[in-house]
Amino acid sequence: MLITGTDTGVGKTVVTAAVTAAAQAAGLRVAVVKPGQTGTATGDPGDVDTVTRLAAPLTGRTLASYPDPLAPLAAARVAQLEPLELYAAVDAIREEADKHDLVLVEGAGGLLVPMGLRPSGEAWTLADLAVSLGAPAVVVARAGLGTLNHTALTLEALDRRAVPAGVVIGAWPAEPELVHWANLTELVPHLIGALPAGAGAMDPGVFRRSASGWLTPALYGVLDDWRAWAEDAG
Repeated sequence: MLITGTDTGVGKTVVTAAVTAAAQAAGLRVAVVKPGQTGTATGDPGDVDTVTRLAAPLTGRTLASYPDPLAPLAAARVAQLEPLELYAAVDAIREEADKHDLVLVEGAGGLLVPMGLRPSGEAWTLADLAVSLGAPAVVVARAGLGTLNHTALTLEALDRRAVPAGVVIGAWPAEPELVHWANLTELVPHLIGALPAGAGAMDPGVFRRSASGWLTPALYGVLDDWRAWAEDAG
């Protein structure tokens, strides 16, 4: 299962952690793979480190790391490092799939961000990885203004590639406004989860116990009443 987003900074990593926690609570062995981690020069924890802190997956693995906070292919070129090759990523993910019940693959930025190179020298994206793996996708979206267009474009791109997808709101605000309620109503047909704002700052034990309540059964959770959940989260 691939975790992508409508943009950068929408909450992909915390959503990945929540799905990990819910799946492990359901008894699954989970691996988390980050094909391309960028911005490592800051010394901050990587995305797999964050997921490990919050949800403790059985396996956490980063395939390629680059110092500059850019799209992975651009970061590789700037640093004069080898770009990640598509089929090397496919093979690494399939290797983990042989040893786990669920592999979550977290992308970088949005769906069509250049991740690395094919053997032909052409760039590949997370959408290409989904097609190569035959895997479904989770689209992490914002709650506020502009999210409907960005989400629709991402879902359309996935649908054109015959990749099944659902939407998770990455951060539902503590004090939702009219625009948030209106967007929630529009997104409900696609929604398979929503996290409260600040979930990533929770104590890991609280996070793991709470995660199933943020996700529908499609993501190993128990959520079924959006309005009640949103009112409680707000």
